[in-house]
Amino acid sequence: MEMCYISVGSNIGDKLLNCNKGIDAIEQNTPSVIIARSRFYRTEPVDFTDQSWFINGVVKIETSLEPIALFHALKAIEKEAGTTEKIVRFGPRVLDLDILLYGNQVINMPELIIPHPRMDKRRFVLQPLCDIDAGMEHPVLKKEMAQLLMAITDPGQKVMALYQ
Repeated sequence: MEMCYISVGSNIGDKLLNCNKGIDAIEQNTPSVIIARSRFYRTEPVDFTDQSWFINGVVKIETSLEPIALFHALKAIEKEAGTTEKIVRFGPRVLDLDILLYGNQVINMPELIIPHPRMDKRRFVLQPLCDIDAGMEHPVLKKEMAQLLMAITDPGQKVMALYQ
């Protein structure tokens, strides 16, 4: 069993429901257990900004799946939720599930890079990740998640906690 962190996001339809259904599907459709969940945040789009704001969160799971099998399982969950092939990179989606970290492994494959290659530059990833484990060290950058979050100075990455 390996500890993994998965980012969860949506900006189409009932965003919060989409995220919660995605999290439930991880536990129901894979040999994984949810260990911790962050709060959900309303987040400003990054890169492609002409779209609705997102709901984002992070879950910590324990899984017996190998990284590439987990990746494919998450893509199947996204597809089942209604996410189609992305026409616009960083564009709108019903559900987005990304592997942020898989233990301390560093993986560089054509279809899968772990740690997630942009996680250290994304407030919408680091804020919920810090809800779960702010002191965890990035396996490549050798900095704690809280340090990476504090280093983001881009004012265009607004993140607001949802109060559920």
